[in-house]
Amino acid sequence: MKVNANYVHLIRQEALRLGFSHLGIARAAPLDAEARRLEAWLNKGYHGKMQYMENHFDLRTDPTRLVPGAKSVIVLMHNYCPSETQHDPEAPKLARYAYGEDYHQVLRKKLKALLRFIRENIGEVDGRCFVDSAPVMERDWAQKTGIGWAGKNTLLINPKAGSYYFLAELILDLELPADDPIKDYCGTCRRCIEACPTGAISPEGYLLDASRCISYLTIELREAIPLEFRGNMENWMFGCDICQEVCPWNRFSEPHEEPAFAPREGLLKMTKQQWEEITEEVFQQYFEKSAVKRAKFKGLKRNIGFLGSKEK
Repeated sequence: MKVNANYVHLIRQEALRLGFSHLGIARAAPLDAEARRLEAWLNKGYHGKMQYMENHFDLRTDPTRLVPGAKSVIVLMHNYCPSETQHDPEAPKLARYAYGEDYHQVLRKKLKALLRFIRENIGEVDGRCFVDSAPVMERDWAQKTGIGWAGKNTLLINPKAGSYYFLAELILDLELPADDPIKDYCGTCRRCIEACPTGAISPEGYLLDASRCISYLTIELREAIPLEFRGNMENWMFGCDICQEVCPWNRFSEPHEEPAFAPREGLLKMTKQQWEEITEEVFQQYFEKSAVKRAKFKGLKRNIGFLGSKEK
């Protein structure tokens, strides 16, 4: 199938209708330079106990191994910035992305709908949908499409919308005109580096020791949180938004309009005491369809207990 710029307009309009805010396209080709960086990062042990990061290395770096004959990688952004945050300033904190339903499920449905639309309106197209659940280097692809740059905090930043966004991808055997990357606008700013309480971001930026990141410690780490982090968690019980909260580019963030990402009634009003006394029944009530279930009730209780424990 030949390259057709009209297809891009069709796909973009449908993506916007489905709730995505930005769309960029890259040519599907091996990520050679990115593969070397990933290998060096893994060799330093910065992935901590996330052993799955070591698996399927060839799939992570070559989209044609995920979709034979792949020609294009479409990267989409979906806003999750909430209109309000937790009310009690002393309550243990949830990362904003976890207020509503699990984004994996919500975005996968939207991606599948977009893929159906492409097949119905363009023709027989082979492709797959990815939402942070397969070996796809989504931030590298997002940079190639020009919808943002990877900031010093390693998150994708869009110059007009900030970083409170989920990323999702379609890898297709449909050839589409590729977009150009944009420049890095972090400049001399070091706010994220200086604000990280656990020193997870390297002094120069652009490199994250995930094993020191609060998001890793409260979600991915299944064993006890190392005592060296006691007193440095800034009251985060699930995930962390510090490097986004201090980022100047998030002054352009606007509240999302996705009903599925709205918090359950009462969630943001929970007090410090209510969180400390949370039962499994209440946990299920608030997080039945939430990404917080990844930590499980036991994990969330561990995190809350760690925040409340005294330094030795």
